[in-house]
Amino acid sequence: MNDLCRCLVALACFALPSMVSADTQPMNVVLIVADDLGWSDVTLYGNTKLYQTPNIERLAKRGMTFTQAHSASPLCSPTRASLLTGLSPARHGITSPNCHVPEVVLKATEGDRVGGNKPSILPNPVTRLETHYPTLVKSLKAAGYATGHFGKWHLGAAPYSAIEHGFDVDVPHWPGPGPAGSFVAPWAFPDFDPNTPNEHIEDRMAAEATAFMEKNRDKPFYLNYWMFSVHAPFNAKPDLIEKYRKIVDKDSAQRSPIYAAMVESMDDAVGTLLDTLDRLGIADNTIIVFTSDNGGNMYNVVEDTTATSNAPLRGGKATMYEGGTRVPQVVCWPGHVKPESRTDILTNSCDVYPTLLEMLSLSPTEGQQFDGRSIASALQGKPFEQHPIFTYFPHDPPVPQWMPPSVSVHRGDWKLIRLFACGENGGDRWKLFNLRDDIGEENDLVAEHPELVKELDMLIEDFLVDANAVRPIPNPEFDASTYSVASEGEPGAGHFGSKAAKDKSPKSSSKKKSKRGDASVSVDGWTPSHDCDVTVSENELVIESVGGDPYVSTALPRPVEPKGLALEFVAESNSSGDGQVFWLEVGGGPFAAARSAVVEMVHDNKPHAYRVPISASDRVIGIRLDPSRAEGTIKLSDLKLVGSDGNVLEKWTFSSK
Repeated sequence: MNDLCRCLVALACFALPSMVSADTQPMNVVLIVADDLGWSDVTLYGNTKLYQTPNIERLAKRGMTFTQAHSASPLCSPTRASLLTGLSPARHGITSPNCHVPEVVLKATEGDRVGGNKPSILPNPVTRLETHYPTLVKSLKAAGYATGHFGKWHLGAAPYSAIEHGFDVDVPHWPGPGPAGSFVAPWAFPDFDPNTPNEHIEDRMAAEATAFMEKNRDKPFYLNYWMFSVHAPFNAKPDLIEKYRKIVDKDSAQRSPIYAAMVESMDDAVGTLLDTLDRLGIADNTIIVFTSDNGGNMYNVVEDTTATSNAPLRGGKATMYEGGTRVPQVVCWPGHVKPESRTDILTNSCDVYPTLLEMLSLSPTEGQQFDGRSIASALQGKPFEQHPIFTYFPHDPPVPQWMPPSVSVHRGDWKLIRLFACGENGGDRWKLFNLRDDIGEENDLVAEHPELVKELDMLIEDFLVDANAVRPIPNPEFDASTYSVASEGEPGAGHFGSKAAKDKSPKSSSKKKSKRGDASVSVDGWTPSHDCDVTVSENELVIESVGGDPYVSTALPRPVEPKGLALEFVAESNSSGDGQVFWLEVGGGPFAAARSAVVEMVHDNKPHAYRVPISASDRVIGIRLDPSRAEGTIKLSDLKLVGSDGNVLEKWTFSSK
């Protein structure tokens, strides 16, 4: 062999390992989860004329769009836990978005006593995702993947944060339910400041995710991009708000320029990720899953309108109707999924984990259980046997279109909902819909198809038994005269009693409900507890308490310096008990007694002025006001935050217009 041949052979041998490595390198995974993004909030399904999502359309051109994808829950934390574990909320026990509360609860239990106005006692849910689960991130990390989490977590602070669950990187390492303070800087994240003034959190998260992909471009990576968008608080880039304010149709159900601007910033972040994959030359070796944690928000008020509309679907976030659980979803799997394809197969969040394992030719942990199943064959256009999907939501937040605690099954065109313990003699009740003919779920077909109801309910029962679900139980103290089935679905109704029960309250409050109070559970940014309803009347915030823990809370539009801070207000009350003011501080966790002040309230049906000093140690980002400890009506006015020199830092002017 001459020298030239030897040289060529040596060069070939030297090059061969890297060539083989490049050809056999596992595919990257990018899991994008939007927060509260509804099925009708994107342009994929032809239901919006206002919102603009060109980058999600761009993603859809590379992969498969799902028309009947569902979240595991109509609320965020349960769905997020299901994405990582492949397990239903009925099994892992996180059934409400309470993973930021101080109490650490690791096992769901049956609930305690409640008042006589509720037919069932709700279970006590888990408040942290335990680290013993063989999660998606652990499976990919064991397979040699670099792992990074960016954005919202809401499954627990340390020792239950993304870091303890196996992510190498967690930015901004924040346990709360939404962005700290605002979407647009200044933020209130501990140790995480904006790069530039007025920086948008989604722009920053996309930049951080880009840096992660650049660093790990030569090895497989798993990028968990869980957006803060489009969750409350409702604020956005001023120029985008003005853009949509000029084009919004005020007669349309989707008419909030602020929300439209938030959707655009969300979509821009998707575009940044796609641009990065293209620029790095790794798009063809990257699986992308885009979805949302639940349906669009139909209960918060943004400039005198709901945040969005999920029409033609019924309901929204926190409801068991399609508007609460049907979500946008796109999957890109280069070389396997036909570009610009669509499917109407039923799928939910629990399917993501087992699907990714099959796509990557990875095996589950020995003995690992999934409530979902792989849909990899459907993604490749191969025959796929449809399977029922289940949604477990044993709660009843008082939002528009709410239901009693319930569980549902989808099978083919049919959807059956079992309502726990609110039927005759403490039994269950059911709703049945044919979604092919009635996507808006207006026609309950229970009476027409009793055998189908039994058949589908047997599927539900088998599912609950297999999952060992902790269920709502009948309330032995339930007084049927305080509950109106006809009022189910009305904001605050049913939770707070029937008309007969409401008549116990002073007529002045029950007959002056504002249009806004009837439309949403949140009024002028103040959200009530389950023990009260809130309306606006004659420049007053009217709190109608029917229990022992009425309160209203709000997130401040910007962090407020704590020095000399005080909450001032005028209250007129016929209730009883001391009041209390709580505050949220930057990095201080949720509302807690350690950050509160007791208020000696006077309940003589006369107006009294109060000034409550707030002894915070860091900037304040939220306020909660507990005006009493009993039933009755409390009217608040002249509510404001003042600084040390008496200057007004924030003021709430309540208007029924």
